[in-house]
Amino acid sequence: MFLHGLFLLLLISRSSGAEVITVDVRAAKNLLESGYGYLDVRTAEEFKEGHVDAAKIFNIPYMFNTPEGRVKNPDFLKKVRSLCKEEDRLVVGCQSGARSLHATADLLGAGFKHVSNFGGGHMAWVQNGLKVKAREKPADHRSDL
Repeated sequence: MFLHGLFLLLLISRSSGAEVITVDVRAAKNLLESGYGYLDVRTAEEFKEGHVDAAKIFNIPYMFNTPEGRVKNPDFLKKVRSLCKEEDRLVVGCQSGARSLHATADLLGAGFKHVSNFGGGHMAWVQNGLKVKAREKPADHRSDL
């Protein structure tokens, strides 16, 4: 499994013409604090449940869930280009780092110059006790009779 993952990483790195740089949770946090934007490529539903607390954050799903399984968002690059310039500095994250790896490779292949994959993703962020923005749950109102 490890060799398969390593081969996939090398294949992704080579196919885009640029090497994907993967950063850990501490490096991602430092980049965000230094002014990088955060591109969350999870689904809108995942994003609403909770996301990295960053000053500049965008949610553009890389994949969609369908009855047949996950499919790549055909408008991913177009939507990113509508919000970001190729020179923008971005940390790309998802739930665990898999989708963001592919998204980062696509962005590099499309000419984005300063994008880093966030290895570990949202799960690593939460496990390290870093600040998360979450949808507020409705208060449980009880009527006392």
